[in-house]
Amino acid sequence: MSEHPNIHVGGLQFEWELDKGRFIFEGEDAVLFWIPTAMRDLFTTIEEISGEEASNVVFETAGFRQGLLVADYFNKIKDFDVKKASELITTTYASAGWGRAVMKDMDFDQKTLTIELKDSWEHKINAAQGKKTGSNFLPAHYAGIFTGLLHTNIWYKVVRYQIEGHDSTIIEYFPSDITVSHNIHQLARKKEAEQIIQLEALVEDKTRELKELVKQLSSPIIPILDGIVVVPLIGKYDDERAEELIEKTLKNLPQYKAKYLVLDLTALDVEDDPHSIQFIENIGKASSLIGTQTILVGISPSMSMTISSSGLDFSQFDCFQTLQHSIHYALGQLGRKIL
Repeated sequence: MSEHPNIHVGGLQFEWELDKGRFIFEGEDAVLFWIPTAMRDLFTTIEEISGEEASNVVFETAGFRQGLLVADYFNKIKDFDVKKASELITTTYASAGWGRAVMKDMDFDQKTLTIELKDSWEHKINAAQGKKTGSNFLPAHYAGIFTGLLHTNIWYKVVRYQIEGHDSTIIEYFPSDITVSHNIHQLARKKEAEQIIQLEALVEDKTRELKELVKQLSSPIIPILDGIVVVPLIGKYDDERAEELIEKTLKNLPQYKAKYLVLDLTALDVEDDPHSIQFIENIGKASSLIGTQTILVGISPSMSMTISSSGLDFSQFDCFQTLQHSIHYALGQLGRKIL
């Protein structure tokens, strides 16, 4: 047996260099794959990893760009003619196992045509995958070919797929502004938008969780002794946080039968925030309406200046430097003391 067999089929040359492991089709290295198994697994793997939408763009882009390479090959032929090239493409692809392609309604002035594909390798792969509709490598591939041959960007519309139960796949081709680059960028932007939406949702969830945690940990109501509760005020208080604390405090004071509410201001941040000063007055007034007297603890020199400049009257409150002093005072008012 010859180490370099070659045959001609339909005017096309097939060669083998067995000693080098080469298969040559029309002078170029080629490769053979089994369609129902190897090629099916290749397509399926790409779809599984990339996802359906991204893999469609991958197949479409690859098909189109390979079509441009084919067009470039035919454009280099001496005495090039688009109609003749179209006939050669049909024969070449049939001999290479790409299925039967019939080109119809070719209008070189309008640069439109229709292609009918029957039993293509892509259809066979889709059938082996058990798909209900066809993929778009070959439709985009012929768009790439005629984009190169007609020197105009050509795009396509699949009228029907053979896999859907028809005798063949019908594809219409026409000039268009749509390009594979446009589709790639569109997919990228869509993916970016989806990621942004996911991140925003994640941030919202985490923010909601954080707010709930802050709400649970912030300004706890601590019953110290019978009739005395302490509420430490921490950080800054916006309208929402202040309203929540007032509501929470007023709801729980009767439960603890509190006669004295001790507000610990040691960790309260009132710098450039007169709202927090107003908030202290509001919670004191609201507590007095349900019979609870408010005591303030931990007023710093800077805070006292802010209170003085606010114009608010804090004379209604008893104020102490330390929490210990305030508790001793409240107990004394209740007729009790710590032994």
